[in-house]
Amino acid sequence: MATPTLQVALDLLELDRAVEIADEAVRGGADWIEVGTPLIKSEGMQAVRTLRERFPGHEIVADMKIADTGAVEVEMAAKSGAGVVCILADADDAVIVEAVRSARKYGVRLMADLINVADPVSRSRELAALGVDYINAHVGIDQQMIGRSSLDLLRRLAGEVGTPVAVAGGLDAETASEAVAAGASIVIVGGNIVKAADVTGAARRVREAIDQPEIRPREEESQDAAIRRLFEAVSALNVTDAMHRKGAMAGVVSICGRVKAVGRAVTVRTLAGDWAKPVEAIDVAGPGDVLVVRNEGRTDVAPWGELATHSAENRGVVGIVIDGAVRDVDDIREMKFPVFATATVPNAGEPKGLGEINTEVACCGQEVRPGDWIVADESGVVVVPRERAYEVARRAMEVKKNEERIREEIRRGRTLSEVSELLKWEKRH
Repeated sequence: MATPTLQVALDLLELDRAVEIADEAVRGGADWIEVGTPLIKSEGMQAVRTLRERFPGHEIVADMKIADTGAVEVEMAAKSGAGVVCILADADDAVIVEAVRSARKYGVRLMADLINVADPVSRSRELAALGVDYINAHVGIDQQMIGRSSLDLLRRLAGEVGTPVAVAGGLDAETASEAVAAGASIVIVGGNIVKAADVTGAARRVREAIDQPEIRPREEESQDAAIRRLFEAVSALNVTDAMHRKGAMAGVVSICGRVKAVGRAVTVRTLAGDWAKPVEAIDVAGPGDVLVVRNEGRTDVAPWGELATHSAENRGVVGIVIDGAVRDVDDIREMKFPVFATATVPNAGEPKGLGEINTEVACCGQEVRPGDWIVADESGVVVVPRERAYEVARRAMEVKKNEERIREEIRRGRTLSEVSELLKWEKRH
């Protein structure tokens, strides 16, 4: 079996950062350097020229995602130093044919990207007949966020096409190894290398994995389990960033400091300290749930305290969020149980039984429905609509990865403004 090619995808906006990260990735064993589509859109063909000059011994891939004017775009990438140019597989055949002609004229190769192709097997055969050099089994990042898999796409192509197959989309060392075992000759890795604090180490792990490919048995994971695992690995900050700065409750703080709660919401509407429904909701909740209590925003009387907290903990409830006050704070802090509230007060109400359980409530400025996901830590509480939970959890992990790389660059001495190129990206009026 030929040694698989490791292609690192530089899906960045800043050329200086891309060059630095590419250098680290090459030291870790990357073979081909992809000038990602965002980088090309941000920096133009200068990105291709710069990386060609900086890495004369490595293949430069221009991910143009050509949809039209195939000859012109292949020509501009080739003259700038690309050895491989990417075209959309669902481009019209006339575009593909012209791109192939241009590629032959300028001595470069053409890679067709199967992103969004309805019948990838049939289209791959057509592309091979038209003269495309590589087929890329690619699932885009927005598709990955809702659970689609590049490995599944790759397996559909296995044995069906004779053209060398690349694979891209959310791969890490483990899945890259599986991809080679499934027939990929080119493994394209982006975020799991370029967003790592230690890019060289991340690239080396992928390199070692694809050089000894294997398919490991995996335990099936339910979607709920995956959502919980991902949310537990990120912060409330990452989650609201992934939702375009939405979902965060206002005015609520962690009573016990550095604690965290992740779970589905069991909602409670009660009136002015009436603690009957909040306590009854403990019996409704299951292990891993978070109680979300609307106390009419009242901070002069508490519907929750230490005894309720003990009861909830015994039931397996993992957190309490109250739009209102909580009491017995000293005892709750000793328990280190995740309780989030807008105030503390010693006054308790009476258990009159007014209110409802598992109905939509407004809590600290956010609508919360039964079954929505709650992610709460010392920075605050975020509500994630249940129908978007898996997607948001995946996106939050990408936010976290990106911050890890930025944090490393700041540690090396750059400022946040420099890393982000704020002046360049200020909105023009």
